[in-house]
Amino acid sequence: MTDETWDAKGAIAALIPALRAFARTLVRNPTDADDLVQETLMKGIANAHRFQPGTSLKSWLFTILRNTFYTSVKISNREHPGAAGCVSETCMLLPSQEWSLRGLELREALERLPADQREVLVMIGVLGISYEEAAVICGCAVGTIKSRLNRARNRMLTFLEAETPTELLEDNEPARGIAA
Repeated sequence: MTDETWDAKGAIAALIPALRAFARTLVRNPTDADDLVQETLMKGIANAHRFQPGTSLKSWLFTILRNTFYTSVKISNREHPGAAGCVSETCMLLPSQEWSLRGLELREALERLPADQREVLVMIGVLGISYEEAAVICGCAVGTIKSRLNRARNRMLTFLEAETPTELLEDNEPARGIAA
């Protein structure tokens, strides 16, 4: 094991929290998200010699994670299409605290977004990735990323029945129509 490989492993390990956050936006089940991150880490470490110094390691790993996710979706749709949505995974009790309920409403609204818009909203709005890095990860132009982000923000406001993001923070009533 060379020093160069060890440095790559350390840099990759430092990005695990960001990878987990991104994976959980793609996969609803936390265990499946952790499996996706583990597979991404294995691929990243195994192919660390292919990483080009001077480019963003975070973008490189996010691209691996995203491609791994889409590959697994294709395989799972081919192998067992009825596996998603087990009744035992759904929670029967609603949270009692207002912010917990708002968090649930926000997550449900986020899950209602088309995958490309949700992906961009999480990368830029939650993880703080630049437009340029997001464009590299998604394999599209920066203008496309900005357009997807704008549409995602507008749809989220519609889903949460708000006109401005500030209104969501000021309103003491949870958004209506999202949670059961």
